[in-house]
Amino acid sequence: MASKLKFTDLLVLPNSSVKIPRIGFGVYLSEPGKCVASCQAALRAGYRHIDTAEYYANEKEVGEAVRKSGLKRSDVFITTKILYPGGSVEKNYERMLDSILKINGDSNANSYVDLFLIHTGNMSSVDRGQIWTAMERLLEEGRIKAIGVSNWGIGKIEELKSFAKIYPPHVNQIELHPFCQQREVVEFCQKNGIVIEAYCPLIRNQKANDPILKEIAEAHKKKTTQILVRYCLQKGWVPLPKSDTPSRIIENTDVYDFELSEKEMATLDGLDQGRKGAIVEAVVNTL
Repeated sequence: MASKLKFTDLLVLPNSSVKIPRIGFGVYLSEPGKCVASCQAALRAGYRHIDTAEYYANEKEVGEAVRKSGLKRSDVFITTKILYPGGSVEKNYERMLDSILKINGDSNANSYVDLFLIHTGNMSSVDRGQIWTAMERLLEEGRIKAIGVSNWGIGKIEELKSFAKIYPPHVNQIELHPFCQQREVVEFCQKNGIVIEAYCPLIRNQKANDPILKEIAEAHKKKTTQILVRYCLQKGWVPLPKSDTPSRIIENTDVYDFELSEKEMATLDGLDQGRKGAIVEAVVNTL
């Protein structure tokens, strides 16, 4: 089944008609001066999913790249995120609306983003509730097509049930790669139909010389980065590889002409280091 994976594959989000591309292009630390060119290169390479955030300070550039690409806005799935609580439902609503307008480049009533995430769960229960309520309002207005969370463990996700109109969240975006597999929260999301996005799937190239990765890469005549992307896809996650180098942007998509065997997948599963394997953040599953 894994061998049938295609670059154009989509996943249906839970309790929704929205479909998300199975691979996305990350733009964390992509400076505004580079971001437009990098996103254009990604779109030329075939990506139709770009992941940005308020914190990245390049939402405007992502939108600019999509407009310059000649593609229809509806052809590109754009995700953004809110990091800090605003202090009230209304202030959170205004902040998120500002992100939407930055991406779309105007104040048109039809401006929208495909997916809005709460970037972290590290805030009070009240703050999480206020942001979620503001998201639900924007969803009802058609300004957002789907809503979700990032870096949330099981406890905080389950807390949503006490007040949310929309549950479960459509997506949970967390750090995922062979060295940080976060199995407890992944299993929870899978059981509840929550789509799992994998940030840092390339581990920021910190494991490029890992002997096991290198051995598997050599067996398939691929780069270790390509093995990491393929691993995510075969796990059923949505990887978000990032690069500002055009050749690597293309390289990271060249993962559909081979399949990792069950033995290779098991070997990669065996690299898990639990929380110690995270280079950014492993979630806390208690509230």
